[in-house]
Amino acid sequence: MKILIVNGPNLNRLGSRDNSHYGNQTLDDIQSDLIEKFSKNKFTFFQSNVEGELVNIIQSAQDNYDALIINPGGYAHTSVAIRDAIDDLSIPAIEVHLSNLAKREDFRQSLVTASACDGYISGFKGSSYTAAVYILEMNNYKS
Repeated sequence: MKILIVNGPNLNRLGSRDNSHYGNQTLDDIQSDLIEKFSKNKFTFFQSNVEGELVNIIQSAQDNYDALIINPGGYAHTSVAIRDAIDDLSIPAIEVHLSNLAKREDFRQSLVTASACDGYISGFKGSSYTAAVYILEMNNYKS
């Protein structure tokens, strides 16, 4: 399975951000872990702090990947543009969050982007990504 993993703003700072919310893994650690655990899959990883770049890569997913895993970061709460790009896909899309959003600030309770996804996972730090890949595999999403 070819999986595109898109990470939004500030996720390039993992490892130095609040470990109680985000864990101590860096984005590179999470990527290496996925490649090791799911060696039969082909992963493409993308991170940007720029909303338009995220929209562009999501729009490319349809013709190039079997599934999308996205952590839109703070854009999860604000970006109609990212939501619309996800909604336009016919491949499976899973939103992940490292922190448990239900235990966070009030403004984090509204997820604009998650409603365009097939589901979302929140609160398991780097293992949120592992769970998403596992779900894709268990549901036999293949090219």
